[in-house]
Amino acid sequence: MSTTITAVRFPFAIDDRLGRLAQENDYEQYIRQLIRQVLFTAQGERINRPDFGAGVKRLVFAPNSPATASLAQTLIYQALTTWLGTLIRTDDVRAEANEEKLNITIAYTILAKQERRFLNVEVTI
Repeated sequence: MSTTITAVRFPFAIDDRLGRLAQENDYEQYIRQLIRQVLFTAQGERINRPDFGAGVKRLVFAPNSPATASLAQTLIYQALTTWLGTLIRTDDVRAEANEEKLNITIAYTILAKQERRFLNVEVTI
């Protein structure tokens, strides 16, 4: 099944060739962009959706420990399920404290294609 999408690219950019907003036509890339938006948006950051986001950026000021990793796993899983539950099924979220880095691995299924994908994100704490 071919899923076509035209959406504003994240992060926000201008297409130099066309002189207008850059667009995203790859559905899988679009989903990855949405996941990153959820991860790095802090709750309260969006005016009309104060509950939106997982707030991973806030963890920069937390001690990097197994407790912080566990908190990150819970926050990310809940946020992805709440905000992207109609587009993806969050299969697994793993967060691991490794020196000054928090390694996050998300396993998800794109519902429109029934394809499983993985996203690895490294956050420096």
